[in-house]
Amino acid sequence: MTFSADLALAVPELILAGSALFLLVAGAFAPKRTLLVGTGAVLALAAAAAAAAVSPVGKAFGGGLVSDAASTFAQVAIYAASAVSIVLGQRWFARRGVDNFEFPVLILLAALGMGMMVGAADLISLYVGVELQSLALYVLAAMHRDNAKASEAGLKYFVLGALSSGLLLYGASLIYGFAGSTKFAVIATAVHGGAGTGVLFGLVFLICGLAFKVSAAPFHMWTPDVYEGAPTPVVGFFAGAPKLAAMLLFARILTEG
Repeated sequence: MTFSADLALAVPELILAGSALFLLVAGAFAPKRTLLVGTGAVLALAAAAAAAAVSPVGKAFGGGLVSDAASTFAQVAIYAASAVSIVLGQRWFARRGVDNFEFPVLILLAALGMGMMVGAADLISLYVGVELQSLALYVLAAMHRDNAKASEAGLKYFVLGALSSGLLLYGASLIYGFAGSTKFAVIATAVHGGAGTGVLFGLVFLICGLAFKVSAAPFHMWTPDVYEGAPTPVVGFFAGAPKLAAMLLFARILTEG
Protein backbone atom coordinates (compact mmCIF):
# COMPACT_ATOMS: atom_id res chain seq x y z
CA MET A 1 0.00 0.00 0.00
CA THR A 2 1.09 3.57 -0.59
CA PHE A 3 1.69 5.96 2.27
CA SER A 4 -1.53 7.86 1.49
CA ALA A 5 -3.49 4.59 1.62
CA ASP A 6 -1.86 3.81 4.98
CA LEU A 7 -2.95 7.18 6.32
CA ALA A 8 -6.51 6.58 5.09
CA LEU A 9 -6.75 3.55 7.40
CA ALA A 10 -5.33 5.55 10.33
CA VAL A 11 -7.71 8.54 10.09
CA PRO A 12 -9.48 7.83 13.44
CA GLU A 13 -6.15 7.64 15.26
CA LEU A 14 -4.89 10.81 13.55
CA ILE A 15 -8.05 12.69 14.54
CA LEU A 16 -7.66 11.68 18.20
CA ALA A 17 -3.91 12.40 18.34
CA GLY A 18 -4.25 15.83 16.73
CA SER A 19 -7.26 16.75 18.86
CA ALA A 20 -5.54 15.71 22.09
CA LEU A 21 -2.49 17.86 21.33
CA PHE A 22 -4.58 20.86 20.27
CA LEU A 23 -6.97 20.69 23.25
CA LEU A 24 -4.10 20.31 25.71
CA VAL A 25 -2.60 23.58 24.50
CA ALA A 26 -5.99 25.29 24.20
CA GLY A 27 -6.93 24.27 27.72
CA ALA A 28 -3.80 25.89 29.12
CA PHE A 29 -4.70 29.33 27.76
CA ALA A 30 -8.42 29.54 26.91
CA PRO A 31 -11.06 30.94 29.29
CA LYS A 32 -13.81 28.52 30.34
CA ARG A 33 -11.33 25.83 29.43
CA THR A 34 -13.18 22.92 31.05
CA LEU A 35 -16.25 23.38 28.87
CA LEU A 36 -14.16 24.09 25.76
CA VAL A 37 -11.88 21.08 26.14
CA GLY A 38 -14.73 18.75 27.11
CA THR A 39 -16.87 19.77 24.14
CA GLY A 40 -13.93 19.55 21.78
CA ALA A 41 -13.01 16.08 23.07
CA VAL A 42 -16.56 14.76 22.59
CA LEU A 43 -16.66 16.17 19.05
CA ALA A 44 -13.26 14.61 18.29
CA LEU A 45 -14.48 11.22 19.50
CA ALA A 46 -17.62 11.53 17.39
CA ALA A 47 -15.52 12.39 14.33
CA ALA A 48 -13.16 9.47 15.01
CA ALA A 49 -16.12 7.08 15.38
CA ALA A 50 -17.58 8.29 12.08
CA ALA A 51 -14.20 7.90 10.38
CA ALA A 52 -13.82 4.39 11.79
CA ALA A 53 -17.30 3.42 10.58
CA VAL A 54 -16.44 4.29 6.96
CA SER A 55 -12.79 3.19 7.10
CA PRO A 56 -11.73 0.89 4.24
CA VAL A 57 -10.81 -2.71 5.00
CA GLY A 58 -7.14 -3.59 4.75
CA LYS A 59 -3.71 -3.41 6.39
CA ALA A 60 -1.43 -0.42 6.75
CA PHE A 61 2.16 0.42 7.72
CA GLY A 62 3.66 -2.86 6.59
CA GLY A 63 0.94 -4.95 8.22
CA GLY A 64 1.29 -3.35 11.64
CA LEU A 65 -2.25 -1.93 11.63
CA VAL A 66 -5.37 -3.70 10.38
CA SER A 67 -8.87 -2.44 9.67
CA ASP A 68 -11.66 -5.02 9.54
CA ALA A 69 -15.20 -5.53 10.81
CA ALA A 70 -14.07 -6.43 14.33
CA SER A 71 -11.77 -3.42 14.73
CA THR A 72 -14.41 -1.09 13.28
CA PHE A 73 -17.09 -2.28 15.70
CA ALA A 74 -14.72 -2.07 18.67
CA GLN A 75 -13.46 1.41 17.75
CA VAL A 76 -16.97 2.83 17.41
CA ALA A 77 -18.00 1.28 20.74
CA ILE A 78 -14.83 2.49 22.50
CA TYR A 79 -15.12 6.04 21.19
CA ALA A 80 -18.82 6.19 22.16
CA ALA A 81 -18.06 4.94 25.68
CA SER A 82 -15.23 7.46 25.97
CA ALA A 83 -17.53 10.34 25.00
CA VAL A 84 -20.10 9.29 27.61
CA SER A 85 -17.34 9.07 30.23
CA ILE A 86 -16.23 12.64 29.47
CA VAL A 87 -19.77 14.00 29.91
CA LEU A 88 -20.32 12.11 33.17
CA GLY A 89 -16.84 12.87 34.46
CA GLN A 90 -17.05 16.61 33.91
CA ARG A 91 -20.35 16.76 35.80
CA TRP A 92 -18.83 14.69 38.63
CA PHE A 93 -15.80 16.99 38.96
CA ALA A 94 -17.94 20.14 38.62
CA ARG A 95 -20.12 19.11 41.58
CA ARG A 96 -16.95 18.84 43.66
CA GLY A 97 -15.60 22.19 42.49
CA VAL A 98 -12.64 20.67 40.62
CA ASP A 99 -11.48 22.50 37.47
CA ASN A 100 -10.00 19.58 35.57
CA PHE A 101 -9.52 20.25 31.86
CA GLU A 102 -6.91 17.47 31.62
CA PHE A 103 -9.57 14.80 32.14
CA PRO A 104 -11.01 14.90 28.58
CA VAL A 105 -7.50 14.99 27.09
CA LEU A 106 -6.48 11.86 29.01
CA ILE A 107 -9.66 10.11 27.87
CA LEU A 108 -8.75 11.01 24.27
CA LEU A 109 -5.24 9.58 24.67
CA ALA A 110 -6.62 6.40 26.29
CA ALA A 111 -9.11 6.04 23.43
CA LEU A 112 -6.27 6.50 20.95
CA GLY A 113 -4.33 3.68 22.60
CA MET A 114 -7.37 1.42 22.63
CA GLY A 115 -8.02 2.15 18.97
CA MET A 116 -4.48 1.02 18.21
CA MET A 117 -4.95 -2.09 20.35
CA VAL A 118 -8.02 -3.35 18.48
CA GLY A 119 -6.30 -2.73 15.14
CA ALA A 120 -2.92 -4.20 16.09
CA ALA A 121 -1.54 -6.90 13.78
CA ASP A 122 2.01 -6.68 15.06
CA LEU A 123 3.67 -7.10 18.46
CA ILE A 124 5.14 -3.59 18.28
CA SER A 125 1.83 -1.84 17.56
CA LEU A 126 0.26 -4.05 20.23
CA TYR A 127 2.71 -2.83 22.85
CA VAL A 128 2.51 0.82 21.81
CA GLY A 129 -1.30 0.74 21.99
CA VAL A 130 -1.35 -1.02 25.35
CA GLU A 131 1.16 1.37 26.90
CA LEU A 132 -0.52 4.49 25.53
CA GLN A 133 -3.86 3.58 27.05
CA SER A 134 -2.25 2.31 30.27
CA LEU A 135 -0.26 5.48 30.96
CA ALA A 136 -3.39 7.59 30.51
CA LEU A 137 -5.38 5.29 32.78
CA TYR A 138 -2.78 5.51 35.56
CA VAL A 139 -3.27 9.27 35.71
CA LEU A 140 -7.06 9.00 35.42
CA ALA A 141 -7.15 6.73 38.47
CA ALA A 142 -5.50 9.47 40.55
CA MET A 143 -7.38 12.32 38.87
CA HIS A 144 -9.10 13.45 42.10
CA ARG A 145 -5.83 14.79 43.47
CA ASP A 146 -7.13 15.96 46.85
CA ASN A 147 -8.48 12.51 47.71
CA ALA A 148 -6.08 10.13 49.48
CA LYS A 149 -7.83 7.03 48.17
CA ALA A 150 -7.58 8.26 44.59
CA SER A 151 -3.84 8.89 44.99
CA GLU A 152 -3.42 5.42 46.45
CA ALA A 153 -5.42 3.93 43.58
CA GLY A 154 -3.24 5.63 40.98
CA LEU A 155 -0.02 4.52 42.69
CA LYS A 156 -1.12 0.89 43.03
CA TYR A 157 -2.33 0.80 39.45
CA PHE A 158 0.95 2.25 38.22
CA VAL A 159 3.19 -0.15 40.17
CA LEU A 160 1.25 -3.30 39.24
CA GLY A 161 0.72 -2.01 35.70
CA ALA A 162 4.47 -1.60 35.27
CA LEU A 163 4.89 -5.24 36.32
CA SER A 164 2.32 -6.40 33.78
CA SER A 165 3.93 -4.29 31.06
CA GLY A 166 7.26 -5.94 31.81
CA LEU A 167 5.69 -9.39 31.47
CA LEU A 168 4.02 -8.37 28.22
CA LEU A 169 7.21 -6.98 26.71
CA TYR A 170 9.30 -9.95 27.84
CA GLY A 171 6.80 -12.35 26.27
CA ALA A 172 6.74 -10.36 23.03
CA SER A 173 10.56 -10.41 22.95
CA LEU A 174 10.66 -14.19 23.37
CA ILE A 175 8.06 -14.71 20.65
CA TYR A 176 9.98 -12.45 18.29
CA GLY A 177 13.26 -14.19 19.06
CA PHE A 178 11.97 -17.70 18.46
CA ALA A 179 9.41 -17.02 15.70
CA GLY A 180 11.57 -14.55 13.78
CA SER A 181 8.97 -11.82 13.31
CA THR A 182 6.71 -9.44 15.18
CA LYS A 183 3.81 -9.73 12.71
CA PHE A 184 0.95 -12.02 13.72
CA ALA A 185 0.61 -13.57 10.25
CA VAL A 186 4.31 -14.48 10.04
CA ILE A 187 4.28 -15.83 13.60
CA ALA A 188 1.31 -18.07 12.67
CA THR A 189 3.28 -19.45 9.72
CA ALA A 190 6.36 -20.02 11.88
CA VAL A 191 4.47 -22.05 14.49
CA HIS A 192 2.19 -23.85 12.03
CA GLY A 193 3.96 -27.17 12.54
CA GLY A 194 4.01 -26.75 16.33
CA ALA A 195 5.30 -24.04 18.62
CA GLY A 196 8.68 -24.49 20.21
CA THR A 197 9.42 -24.14 23.92
CA GLY A 198 10.64 -20.56 23.54
CA VAL A 199 7.46 -19.43 21.78
CA LEU A 200 5.32 -21.16 24.40
CA PHE A 201 7.18 -19.41 27.21
CA GLY A 202 6.71 -16.11 25.40
CA LEU A 203 3.03 -16.83 24.90
CA VAL A 204 2.58 -17.50 28.61
CA PHE A 205 4.15 -14.15 29.53
CA LEU A 206 2.14 -12.37 26.84
CA ILE A 207 -1.12 -13.87 28.11
CA CYS A 208 -0.22 -12.90 31.69
CA GLY A 209 0.34 -9.29 30.64
CA LEU A 210 -2.95 -9.11 28.75
CA ALA A 211 -4.83 -10.92 31.54
CA PHE A 212 -3.82 -8.08 33.86
CA LYS A 213 -5.49 -5.59 31.54
CA VAL A 214 -8.84 -7.43 31.69
CA SER A 215 -8.63 -8.16 35.45
CA ALA A 216 -8.63 -11.90 34.79
CA ALA A 217 -7.84 -14.04 37.83
CA PRO A 218 -5.26 -14.49 39.22
CA PHE A 219 -4.08 -11.13 37.83
CA HIS A 220 -6.95 -9.13 39.30
CA MET A 221 -5.23 -8.08 42.52
CA TRP A 222 -5.16 -4.41 41.49
CA THR A 223 -8.85 -4.13 40.70
CA PRO A 224 -10.56 -3.77 44.14
CA ASP A 225 -8.35 -0.97 45.45
CA VAL A 226 -8.25 0.93 42.15
CA TYR A 227 -12.00 0.68 41.57
CA GLU A 228 -12.70 1.78 45.16
CA GLY A 229 -10.37 4.77 45.13
CA ALA A 230 -10.72 6.15 41.60
CA PRO A 231 -13.47 8.69 40.75
CA THR A 232 -16.78 7.01 39.93
CA PRO A 233 -16.94 8.04 36.22
CA VAL A 234 -13.36 6.86 35.78
CA VAL A 235 -14.25 3.48 37.27
CA GLY A 236 -17.14 3.20 34.82
CA PHE A 237 -14.72 3.95 32.01
CA PHE A 238 -12.20 1.40 33.34
CA ALA A 239 -14.84 -1.32 33.47
CA GLY A 240 -16.02 -0.75 29.90
CA ALA A 241 -13.85 0.46 27.03
CA PRO A 242 -10.40 -0.86 28.12
CA LYS A 243 -11.86 -4.32 28.76
CA LEU A 244 -13.40 -4.44 25.28
CA ALA A 245 -10.12 -3.38 23.69
CA ALA A 246 -8.06 -5.90 25.66
CA MET A 247 -10.46 -8.79 25.00
CA LEU A 248 -10.47 -8.12 21.26
CA LEU A 249 -6.66 -7.92 21.33
CA PHE A 250 -6.65 -11.22 23.24
CA ALA A 251 -8.81 -12.84 20.58
CA ARG A 252 -6.84 -11.41 17.68
CA ILE A 253 -3.39 -12.44 18.86
CA LEU A 254 -4.46 -15.94 19.91
CA THR A 255 -6.34 -16.66 16.67
CA GLU A 256 -4.29 -14.79 14.06
CA GLY A 257 -0.90 -15.22 15.73
